[in-house]
Amino acid sequence: MRQQLFQLTLVVADYDEAIAFYTQKLGFSLLEDTVLSPDKRWVRVQPPGAAPDSCSLLLARAASPEQQQAVGRQTGGRVFLFMHTDDLLRDYQRLLAQGVTIRRGPVEEAYGKVLVFEDLYGNLWDLIEPPAAH
Repeated sequence: MRQQLFQLTLVVADYDEAIAFYTQKLGFSLLEDTVLSPDKRWVRVQPPGAAPDSCSLLLARAASPEQQQAVGRQTGGRVFLFMHTDDLLRDYQRLLAQGVTIRRGPVEEAYGKVLVFEDLYGNLWDLIEPPAAH
């Protein structure tokens, strides 16, 4: 049996501001933006250079008070998402230039170079450059 995660839901306050952050500040690709109803859209984004069948984020606008409380706190303040890169220092410079908040790093860890940044709502992300294979 073969299984893989293909999509994760990220609760956002507003579709357009979330699309702008992920595509303009983080360089993600907008895979889909389909209107489903006057209040609901199917919006998917994916990191730059990702394989077409790799995991994407479904940006879902908070539609209830309970969902609105989860915006930016989907994991209670812990790192929520982990993303690999092939060049952490390049991406660090880009994040700084885009005004993205860096919470920690970049630092060297046993598992590679890492930094922690915030998305537009305060969700924490680990950006990791794994060590080069020998």
